[in-house]
Amino acid sequence: MRYYVESYGCTMNRGEGRELAEDLASLGFEEASSVDDADMVVLNTCTVVETTEKHMLSRIADLRSKGKEIVVTGCMAKAQPNRIEIRLPDAPIIPPEDYGTFKERMQGRYGIQGCATSVDFGSEAILPIAQGCLGNCSYCITKVARGDLRSYSPDRLLHRYDSFLEHGTREILVTAQDTAAYGQDIGTTLPELLRSMLSREGDYRLRIGMADPQSVFRVQEDLCELMDDERIYRFLHIPVQSGSDDILRRMRRKYTVEKFFELVDYLRAAVPDISIATDLICGFPGESDEDHAKSVDLVKTLRGDTVNITRFSSRPGTDAAKMEQIHGRISAERSAELTMVKNSTELDVNNALVDRTFRALATEKGKEGTILRTNSYRPVVVRDDIPLGTFMDVTVTEARPTYLLGTIKNTRN
Repeated sequence: MRYYVESYGCTMNRGEGRELAEDLASLGFEEASSVDDADMVVLNTCTVVETTEKHMLSRIADLRSKGKEIVVTGCMAKAQPNRIEIRLPDAPIIPPEDYGTFKERMQGRYGIQGCATSVDFGSEAILPIAQGCLGNCSYCITKVARGDLRSYSPDRLLHRYDSFLEHGTREILVTAQDTAAYGQDIGTTLPELLRSMLSREGDYRLRIGMADPQSVFRVQEDLCELMDDERIYRFLHIPVQSGSDDILRRMRRKYTVEKFFELVDYLRAAVPDISIATDLICGFPGESDEDHAKSVDLVKTLRGDTVNITRFSSRPGTDAAKMEQIHGRISAERSAELTMVKNSTELDVNNALVDRTFRALATEKGKEGTILRTNSYRPVVVRDDIPLGTFMDVTVTEARPTYLLGTIKNTRN
């Protein structure tokens, strides 16, 4: 039987999708090159916003019409199983908390298909290190799907990490719902895990995944110290979500705007070339014009390398869904203004990098060439066809709001 794993949403979900593929390969299933060539599709769902949920339901209908055997995993399998069951009454629905039983359930339903095979994921690997988080944000359906923090054991993670390096992986994305919270439930920390990883020799890159500012506060000194090792990208994704303390309280975020900027100032002082990414939700219930203006000011003051703007999406089962909602037209207008300001700011930040040369790693293919990542995880697009996993010296020639353009100076294997 040929299978295809189709993952949506965050890096964590993509990483878990790869692990599910490995389980199927170990049972002798053959990986298909596309959905059309597959007999069975593992639909690894996301439901973080309403538009994504609707796309998942549409995708279920599409796959069913094509006669595919469907297995549903991911956040929707936990948060909204009834919406799946009514459309696929006989399909396996396996939420993230039950991934430990995935292989057994697949074997029980479909049997062993043949000799075990391996899955080649190329030069990039994703390492999920925990389920759930320590927070309780009023808007987050992911909390419903993933629950409280459950960190995986260091031994399990290091075994998988070592296997990545043995297979020539050059970039490993360390990820979780709140990566910096790792270990708080089992008596360890993210920096301790990263130190163990960096004890392994090799020329590779580690990227620390999204982390709540509140969790970063606890480990900020150790994280900055680790970034002295060039094998860790000097990059952190720390979502602030709003520039208004009133809205942060309604969101149940456990910090103030002032504390967020104290963290940013500390990180930039300790690691001067660090790249800061953040997220903002606009149109959150109760957001006033003044609250929105504070978010605009935050973007201008932060001068972040990447700012992701999302319009609030009411999700079932969350407290924010019960609050008085902002009109969609107002949210759209605020989103447009924030996007305009952030694009202008990011272009200005990127222009400061023109004519500089960086050592960078080829990580993915783009529409017009290859995308490489600098040590600060800045994307540089070159028009050359570069083998993924190759280190290059790249000179930045032009800037765009969300990426850089460059030319190759030489090759470093």
